[in-house]
Amino acid sequence: MRTGIHPSSRAVVFRDRAAGVAFLTRSTAASERAIQWEDGNTYPLVDVEISSASHPFYTGASGVVDTAGRVERFERRYGRPAAARN
Repeated sequence: MRTGIHPSSRAVVFRDRAAGVAFLTRSTAASERAIQWEDGNTYPLVDVEISSASHPFYTGASGVVDTAGRVERFERRYGRPAAARN
């Protein structure tokens, strides 16, 4: 690989503002802010609005789609298909 063209990877703390959870990982993200981590070292801090700690897909808090209500509303509005009337 060519030298000098890749960004430097370092330890960075990402903090999920919605869930209040922080995690330490390696990243190339730059930040002016810093935070002291549990191990006593100071790391750059990047605030994110959503992560796996607060995303509905990962937390299982996604809403259930009411498909039966949609079908009934469609049938009331447009009627039943001819094949279903028999």
